[in-house]
Amino acid sequence: MSYTAPIKDMLFVLKELAGLDEVAGLPGFEEAGLDTAQAVLEESSKLCGEVLAPLNVEGDRNPSTWKDGVVTASPGFRQAFRQFAEGGWQGVQHPSEYEGQGLPKLIATPCIEMLNASNLSFALCPLLTDGAIEALLTAGSEEQKQRYVPKLISGEWTGTMNLTEPQAGSDLALVRTRAEPQGDGTYRVFGTKIFITWGEHDMAENIVHLVLARTPSAPEGVKGISLFIVPKFMIGEDGTLGARNDVHCVSIEHKLGIKASPTAVLQFGDHGGAVGYLIGEENRGLEYMFIMMNAARFAVGMQGVAVADRAYQKAVAYAKERVQSRPVDGSAKQAVTIVHHPDVRRMLATMRALTEGARALAYVAAAHSDIAHCHADERVRAEHQAIYEYLVPIVKGWSTELSLDVTSLGVQVHGGMGFIEETGAAQYYRDARILPIYEGTTAIQANDLVGRKTLRDGGAVAQGLLGEIDKTVEALKSHGDSSDSSFSSIATQLEAGRHALAAVVDFVVKQAKTDPNAVFAGSVPYLKLAGLVLGGWQMARAALVAQDKRAEDPSFHGAKILTARFFAEHLLPHAAALQASIVSAKGGEGWLALDIEQF
Repeated sequence: MSYTAPIKDMLFVLKELAGLDEVAGLPGFEEAGLDTAQAVLEESSKLCGEVLAPLNVEGDRNPSTWKDGVVTASPGFRQAFRQFAEGGWQGVQHPSEYEGQGLPKLIATPCIEMLNASNLSFALCPLLTDGAIEALLTAGSEEQKQRYVPKLISGEWTGTMNLTEPQAGSDLALVRTRAEPQGDGTYRVFGTKIFITWGEHDMAENIVHLVLARTPSAPEGVKGISLFIVPKFMIGEDGTLGARNDVHCVSIEHKLGIKASPTAVLQFGDHGGAVGYLIGEENRGLEYMFIMMNAARFAVGMQGVAVADRAYQKAVAYAKERVQSRPVDGSAKQAVTIVHHPDVRRMLATMRALTEGARALAYVAAAHSDIAHCHADERVRAEHQAIYEYLVPIVKGWSTELSLDVTSLGVQVHGGMGFIEETGAAQYYRDARILPIYEGTTAIQANDLVGRKTLRDGGAVAQGLLGEIDKTVEALKSHGDSSDSSFSSIATQLEAGRHALAAVVDFVVKQAKTDPNAVFAGSVPYLKLAGLVLGGWQMARAALVAQDKRAEDPSFHGAKILTARFFAEHLLPHAAALQASIVSAKGGEGWLALDIEQF
């Protein structure tokens, strides 16, 4: 089967949960209402469903190839990328002054989801380009913006992010790539970068590498890192491409998944030095790179949502056609399709609930980002920026971790056939496995959630979100007198989850200085707990809206209520266990006592 974008659910979340109307009221977004969103999503679904999704298996079976420094994309990818670029899809959320579409991140986010759901390997190229555009728009000079951004938005050029080196993975203090000033405003860059996604390919005429490196006078550690533009081909004053720069792909990796996406080892400066151009000021490179990193982290979170939805769609289709065994309730004497069996329904409901909860939380985060960038009131902008920053590591970490659960369940629904590559379920599982690793592992996201996002403000943003959950609980209780018992049940479980999260936030804030090991040992469970409770909160909000609108579309809104109830009754109870593993066990007091030799 191919991929069908869940446009109805996407529009529901945009309008009812993420506040599309409020975003469309922001300066510059006046035309970005529901009609615009629906038109954009429908066009995006055509490209993703008809052009990109059919290439997903092809890319897995015939990955990108390397020969003599040249990387050739999987069959069909080059032509598909041209359609993607010519359709203006790279520029959906980027400024119109640089030839982008100028639409809010909230509308771009479901387009990003569709892109990744249809073809995760393909989508990685635009993802990195988006990050390069964001970094240049924020830290680049006006000349750099004019020279590079329109070409990146048009898809004529693509962008990369070059951080990792053989000896420097997540610890960027160990970066050794050097940049020597030439006295004419340029630098010569020397070094090796690894794990560079789409670092070399034949889909665009130029590649703009953003590279972390040290100048000769730089201080040690992360304070001595600068950021440079190193184009694959030199660019003339008139914008035409010239000679090949001294940056070459010496190999690409052989991977578990996302095989069509070339992960390159790039060598800078083997033939005299790659010409580079400083972005912003020296020694502020890590600060600038984090602009790219945060954009990429949110996008990777959307990859988790996307591959989960793709796996769910495939599992549902298989469960509705695979005939196996008679129903346990005796309702039929012959074998039935497996979707009739309770445990298969449990698995499908789990896949659906997790995916919908993660989607809603991510879209809500995107709306906060739009308000933070465009609201007229500086105080409001700061408030929403703080919420967005708190949510980004959760969107990235929780969504990607649950994608492993969902894609694994997808294989399980298929039974033995799921373990066979020809059925396709295994590819989603393999592709998803990288998501909790790159752009910062789940532990790095969790450390960020603890350190920069919770301790920095003494838990203020978290407390504000807990207060909003309280309002939803009260609204649910007011529906509890209706004939539908779903709302009282959801209220009970959401309130319990809210108390679990509150207890952990309090633990983090109070224990961080006196027992940092305990706090950080429980950081990943804290991140998962936050995702679970905040995702459950969004599902509860969805149920309230669905109840009010039930008569408009009984099937859709009824399913939304039942999915929210499943989330509450079957997933939210895990919140108490996560709380216990953090607070009652004091993070990792038991296992941290193990000697290293005992492991």
